[in-house]
Amino acid sequence: MPVIEEVAKVSFERVGMHSHIRGLGLDENGKAKFMADGMVGQVKAREAAGIAVELIKRGKLAGKGILLVGPTGSGKTAIAMGIARELGEDVPFVQMAGSEIYSAEVKKTEFLKQALRRAIGVRISEERKVYEGEVKEIEVRKTRHPFNPYVEIPESVIITLRTKDDEKTIRAGREIAYQLMDLGVEEGDVIQIDAETGRISKLGTVKEEEGIFFKRRVNLPSGPVLKIKEFTYTVTLHDLDVANARGNIFGLLFSSGAEISDEIREKVDEMVKKWIEDGKATLVPGVLFIDEVHMLDIEAFSFLARAMESELAPILILATNRGRTKIRGTDLEAPHGIPIDMLDRLLIINTEPYKRNEIREIVKIRAREEKIDISEEAIEYLAELGEKTSLRYAVQLLAPSSVLARGGRVEREHVEKAKEYFADLRRSIEFVEKLEGMLQ
Repeated sequence: MPVIEEVAKVSFERVGMHSHIRGLGLDENGKAKFMADGMVGQVKAREAAGIAVELIKRGKLAGKGILLVGPTGSGKTAIAMGIARELGEDVPFVQMAGSEIYSAEVKKTEFLKQALRRAIGVRISEERKVYEGEVKEIEVRKTRHPFNPYVEIPESVIITLRTKDDEKTIRAGREIAYQLMDLGVEEGDVIQIDAETGRISKLGTVKEEEGIFFKRRVNLPSGPVLKIKEFTYTVTLHDLDVANARGNIFGLLFSSGAEISDEIREKVDEMVKKWIEDGKATLVPGVLFIDEVHMLDIEAFSFLARAMESELAPILILATNRGRTKIRGTDLEAPHGIPIDMLDRLLIINTEPYKRNEIREIVKIRAREEKIDISEEAIEYLAELGEKTSLRYAVQLLAPSSVLARGGRVEREHVEKAKEYFADLRRSIEFVEKLEGMLQ
């Protein structure tokens, strides 16, 4: 059980590559704004994704999926995440690469089953004791990863919540710190924390948000911070599968522990359907995003095609940067390395390389997200580099440039120095080919 304790009154960083995505950035007519909700450019692709969201909401995408096709670094993952955000804040979003299914621990189909069920949520409402209020202060304390000392992970969090009538500071453990980071909670947000289980719900913000970081505006709560209230949270079908598998003595004795039997999943499905019929819960179909889908083999495609027609199925979004290539596990060539019968089930959206003005705005967004103070001249230089090399290379130079600036304002000279230290793909290839020529 997560540990939560109140403490006497005594900067939170979010640096995920797509932590700034809040939606697709469309207006009320479904037209894409140049920059909104963390999205920049890709107007045609975002408008197409908006139509797909509308189809999902109307229940017209059952048995179908979406395929995002475009070059590396053209925003395919951002669009997939934007679709999930448009469907709702607590909609499960599960991201994986096609190569991940080749695991020694579980069968490919079992891995895909677990991924599919992690992408289906069950929203449950019940009365519970909760901490509720505006986040006045938040401090995530970090420690070195036990297996990788070069990576920091959250160890605990101290958070101050306030209402119109009360204020409390609480200390919580690693599980809650991870949740806060995943939800992107920051000062000014209004949240609920289940005092018993530690589950967190983000209700909105009391701040006047503007531009790309728009959030739902809510009023400052009243009453005590710790109160009895109806608490709504979302668990996934996979969470329920695991919980039921742990209580199955026969399964614990005779299974490897890595796989969950179909009998347990059927039992969970029946239980969830009963909850829904009794009005205790609602189903929240989420998004399963599979990048590098050309890495899946014919067996995996066959399984996914059947799973898409299931009664309990998430929205399937696939992405690839390949043209014609062999279907893995066969000698047959197909568009994007996907069998034709699977392609017939997909709506295909194309993404294009980012232009210079778009790269400039994305660099600004990432600098703001990573809390890096950077000059306009440095931003312009990074946009120029991104156009010549790739968007990802330009964004990746932000952090090293900040280190070279020693916490101060990042200038062009710092970016140039970082560029000398870290090569882009073209310079790297030229360097190796030159050495190979010397050896010959």
